[in-house]
Amino acid sequence: MLKQVIARLEAGGWDETATFAVRLSLEEGLSNAMNHGNGGDPGRCIEVEFTGDPSRCSAVIVDEGPGYDPDSVPDPTAEENLTVASGRGLTLIRAFMTEVTVVAPGNRLEMTYVRPGE
Repeated sequence: MLKQVIARLEAGGWDETATFAVRLSLEEGLSNAMNHGNGGDPGRCIEVEFTGDPSRCSAVIVDEGPGYDPDSVPDPTAEENLTVASGRGLTLIRAFMTEVTVVAPGNRLEMTYVRPGE
């Protein structure tokens, strides 16, 4: 799926910076859905929807987990969390995407990237 999304963006003239931001955010969102949302259970599904046009693209990732409160995720830049191996996914997604929403109960991630200047 990621290869098709990146190919679609590149075919649409999206530059390397934008395709990197979208790819990284999708990878992090999918990893979070599988490992945290679905608890690594291969029997659970993840729904992914991707839409795009020349000026913006959006993705929705939905897992089968119970959800979570995104405000309860510890700040990965806090001194006590700098050596913790996980917990940076949502922060990275928020840094690279233009709009990010975790829809209650917390198992649906909606993110949009708007090309600069659009």
